[in-house]
Amino acid sequence: MCQECCRRSPQPRISRAQFLKLVGLATAGVAVAAGCSSGEPGSAQRGGPVLIDNVRGFTLTPDGPFEFSSLLVGADGRVSGLDVANTGGAERIDGRGRVLIPGLHDAHGHFGQLGANVSQLNLAGTKSLGEAMQALKAFAAAHPERPWILGRGWNDVIWGSGRLPSAADLDAVVPDRPVWLVRVDGHAGVANTAALRQVGITRDTPTPPGGEIVRGADGAPTGAFVDAAQDLVEAHLPKPTTEDLKQNFIAAQRKLNEVGLTSVSDAGTSAAELAVLHQLAASGELTIRTNSFLTYDAYSELGAQARGDSFAEDMLRVRTVKLYIDGALGSHGAAMLAPYSDDPENSGLPQMDAAELRNRVTQVMRDGFQVATHAIGDAGNRMVLDAYEAAMAEVGGDMRHRIEHAQVLAVEDIPRLRRHGIIASMQPVHATDDMNMAEERVGAQRIAGAYAWRTMLDQGITIASGSDFPVSSENPFDGLHAAITRTDREGRPVGGWYPQQAMKPDEALRSFTLDAAFAAHQERVLGSLEPGKRADFVILDQDPLDPPSGRARWQTKTLQTWVAGRRVGEYGDL
Repeated sequence: MCQECCRRSPQPRISRAQFLKLVGLATAGVAVAAGCSSGEPGSAQRGGPVLIDNVRGFTLTPDGPFEFSSLLVGADGRVSGLDVANTGGAERIDGRGRVLIPGLHDAHGHFGQLGANVSQLNLAGTKSLGEAMQALKAFAAAHPERPWILGRGWNDVIWGSGRLPSAADLDAVVPDRPVWLVRVDGHAGVANTAALRQVGITRDTPTPPGGEIVRGADGAPTGAFVDAAQDLVEAHLPKPTTEDLKQNFIAAQRKLNEVGLTSVSDAGTSAAELAVLHQLAASGELTIRTNSFLTYDAYSELGAQARGDSFAEDMLRVRTVKLYIDGALGSHGAAMLAPYSDDPENSGLPQMDAAELRNRVTQVMRDGFQVATHAIGDAGNRMVLDAYEAAMAEVGGDMRHRIEHAQVLAVEDIPRLRRHGIIASMQPVHATDDMNMAEERVGAQRIAGAYAWRTMLDQGITIASGSDFPVSSENPFDGLHAAITRTDREGRPVGGWYPQQAMKPDEALRSFTLDAAFAAHQERVLGSLEPGKRADFVILDQDPLDPPSGRARWQTKTLQTWVAGRRVGEYGDL
C-alpha cells in the first residue's frame, strides 16, 4: 500500500566512511557485525531471575499451542522455563490472572516515519476536504515558525470528492508558505502554489518515469503528484538532523511498545537512520527489536558492510534490502495485468522495467541479502515472482525472500510463492481499509486473488503480518481483529468482507509472532516463549483470540510490555 513503502521524508546523506564512524565499526568492524556488542536494552540495570506467576499464558511453538501459568525469566533476559517447580529464588510478580502472550512483531511498518508524524499535521480520519482544510488552517496558525507545513493521512475516497485535492484547495487556507500533504497510502501528495513556486514546478516540468504530474485541461500542474512524481517536491523538503531522527525513533518506539509490539520490521531504513539505530541499540535506548530493510539507496551507499544478523544481542538486524515495483491501489498506481475496472485507460505505474528489477534482485541476492519487494497489483506481483525465480536459479541460497503486501495476485500465480519459499508479508488491516474501493478498482473476477489469506495459508504459504504504519493503525490488535473477522472496528460488513479468506485465531496470532520472526530469520531467538529464547512478552487485559462477551479483539489493551526480560512499559494495573 505504501511507496518505498510509505514515502519517506528526505534523509541526510552520509558516506560509507561516515556511517562506519557513526556506528563505531571503523575500528570494531567484524566483531560488532557478528553480534558481539553488548547494548541489550537495560542490560546494565538487569537484576536476577524473575517469575511472572498466576497468568493465563499462551504461546505458539513449532509443535503447536502451549498454555502455561508461570514464566521464569533468567538474569540473561531469556526464558528459563514455563511452569517450572524450582524457581531458584526468583523475584515473583503476581500476574493476577491476566493474559500473557509473546511480544508481537509488526512485519512491515515504517519506524522513523511514525515518529516523524508526531510533529506533522495528521489528516487521518478526516471525513471531507473541508474538514481537512480547516485542520490545515489551524495547524499552520499554531506553527508560524515553520518554513514548510508538512502533513499526511488524507484519503480522497473517504472524502467522496471524486478527485485528488489541488493547490487551489490549499491556497485558500495557506497561501503564504509552502505546504506538502501526503495521501494516507504514501502514493500521492498535494502541494500548494507557494510550494510549486519554491521547487520550480511549471507546466513545462516533464513527468518522470513511474509517476504522474496531475494536470488541468490547460496542461498546468494542479498541485497533485502520484508515485515517483512526488520526488519532484520531496527532494526539496527540509532534511532532518541526526538528533531529529533519534527523537523520531524514541517517539515511535514509545507508541509501539504501548500497543504490545516488541519487534518491528522497518520497511525502508536510510543509511542515516541506520546509523542512529546502531547508536540507540548500543546505548541500550532501543526498546523494540528492529529488523531493518535497507532502502536501495542505503544499500547502494553502504554495501555489504552494513550487513549483520544480530547487533546488540538481537536488538538490530540488517540482512534485507527493500525494492518496489509499483504504486498503490487507491491512487491507481498498482501495476495491473489489465486496465483498472474503474479507469479503463490506466493499468498502473510500474516503477522500473523487468530487466532492471531482475538486475537489482540478482545483485542484492548475490550480496547475501534477503530481498523484500513492494508489489500490490497482479502485474507487479508477477514481475517480482519472475525476477525472484530467475535470480534464485542463478544465485541459489535460501534467504526466504519476501513480497511486501502481495495484495492482488492472479490466482494462477499464488502457488509460485510456496514453490520458491517466498514469504507473503501482508497487512490484514489493508483489507478492511481498502474494502470501500478495492473491488471497484479491480472488478469481481480479480478480487478472487486479492487479500487472499485463506487461499495462501491452505497452500502452505507463510504469511507474516504487519500494519504498514503509519499508513494504517500501528495497533496489532486491529490487525488480529481484521485477520480473524474481515471486518472493521464497527463490525462492518456484517459477516465479514469475503469472509472465506479469514484466518483462524491461532493463525492470525502466529502471523504476528512466530511467522513474523521466521520471515526475519529470527525464529530461533524470537516469536515464541520457549526456553532459551529472548523473554519478550506482553501482559494483556483480555484474551485477544477469544475476548469476553461485549468486547472486540481490537479493544485489547496492553498492560505491560517486556523486552529481554525487562519491563519497558506499564500502561495499566494488573
